[in-house]
This record gives sequence, C-alpha cells and structure tokens, in this order.
Amino acid sequence: MRTVDVADIRDALIGCIERASFELDPRERALIEEHRGRESSCTGCAILSQLAENADIARAERRPLCQDTGVAVVFVEIGQDVALTGGPLDGAVQEAVRTAYERFHLRKSIVRHPLARKNTGDNTPAVVHVRVVPGDRVRVDFMEKGGGCENMSRLAMLTPADDRAGVVEFVVRAVRESGGNACPPLVVGVGLGGNFERVAALAKEALLRPFGEPAADPLDRGLEEELLGRINALGLGPMGLGGDTTALAVHVRSEPCHIASLPVAVNLDCHAHRLAAAVL
Repeated sequence: MRTVDVADIRDALIGCIERASFELDPRERALIEEHRGRESSCTGCAILSQLAENADIARAERRPLCQDTGVAVVFVEIGQDVALTGGPLDGAVQEAVRTAYERFHLRKSIVRHPLARKNTGDNTPAVVHVRVVPGDRVRVDFMEKGGGCENMSRLAMLTPADDRAGVVEFVVRAVRESGGNACPPLVVGVGLGGNFERVAALAKEALLRPFGEPAADPLDRGLEEELLGRINALGLGPMGLGGDTTALAVHVRSEPCHIASLPVAVNLDCHAHRLAAAVL
C-alpha cells in the first residue's frame, strides 16, 4: 500500500490551475495555425490570428487566456492501492482552488446559491469527480470551464429508433443553435450511452482527451469524423462571425446503455480549452 498526502494533491492541483489558466495546449495552438492557413473567411482568418497572438501573450506574460476563469472542474483518479493521508481529499481540492485563484489573480465566478447570486469570493466550491481505479497512483485533471460555452451544452434521451442519424442531428443542432455564444472555434465533447446523469459526465470527460488522439472504439471514431465535418460545414466560423472553422475537434466517449434508451449529451468548450493534469 502506497501513501499519498492530500497536501501533495493540493500542491499539484495549484500547479495545474496555473498551467491551464496561462498556457494553451501546444497541440491546440498548432491546430489554430493550421486552420488559419486554410480559412476562407478574411474575418475568420483575422480572428484565428488574434487567438494565436492571445495565447502567446498569455503564456509570456502569465495572464489568463480568457477573462472568464470559469468553474473549477477537478477529476481525481485514485489507485486502489493508495491510502490518502493528511486530511479530507475534498478539503485539499477546495484549498487548492482558493489559493490558486487568489495567487494568480483569476476572476472569481461562483455564486453561493443559484437564485441569491452572492459571490463566494474565492471560486469555490469546485466541481469534483472522484473515481477509484487499479494501481498505486493518483491522477488529477483540471478543467477551467467558462460559463458561455457551458450554457450552450445540451442533453437528450433519444430512443434506439433515432439511431446514429438522430445522434448526429442532435449534436449538430446543438452547435448550430449555440451560434457565437460558446466562443468558437470549439472543442465538442459528446457523451453517448450510460443513463441521464452519466451521459452528461461522459460528455465532459470526453473533453479531457488530448488533441489528435482518436477514440478507441471504431464507431466513436467514425462518428467524430462525421460530426467534425458536419459542424464545420455550418459556416458559423470563428466567434460565430462566419467561416470554415467552427470546431477544432470532436471527442466522443461512449458506454453501454439500457435497451430502451439512447442517451446523448453535448458539452461545448470554447477556443480557450483550458486543461492540465498531474500524476502523483
């Protein structure tokens, strides 16, 4: 049995928050440049150039990639051969968020009650997902999720009769109706299967997959390719102002489901696709 102090998880998460806030994934930076080179819209091309420049300034000057520093979403995978010491895990996660958002001067965006709208003042509580997995390591994934793109996310409980065509239509319609509100070019997370609550989590987990890494399942891989083509054919373009680049990637994550159900969820992320991970 291996022991891990939750203080080490806290410190690793603080590092993740810093990297995600200021450093765009180099693979996404390269994708933006690639799309800029073939974007047919002059406006779209100019916007993509600005996004690339913004990413470079954020990295060099340690400034947030976007003023909306979002909801802190934390995924923790704990190996079953790990014993956590030093206190409660959730306490360490929340302390990391409080510390990082203050230390790095990130905007606090969380309200204490959805109807009262009083800011908590430190961007807590974070949304925390914990899973026990084989092994003796702890993996932490951090996602900084802005409100604009999160608001455009959708979920539907389709029936098996809707089939693949129904899934494609639902996802494409969700992106089309989002317009420029989700700040394209997008990364589109699609959950497929599970049940009502699980499919939403699948869509968000799909966003964690690195750029350029296709889905393991051939059906999911084919669906990703079709959806990316259909979405970019919409013509929404960068920031919804027209063009060929509405999405940089579509990531599908699927699980088994009930014989009478076909759950599908769409979780959109904006051009500031802010992720970081650490393994202890």
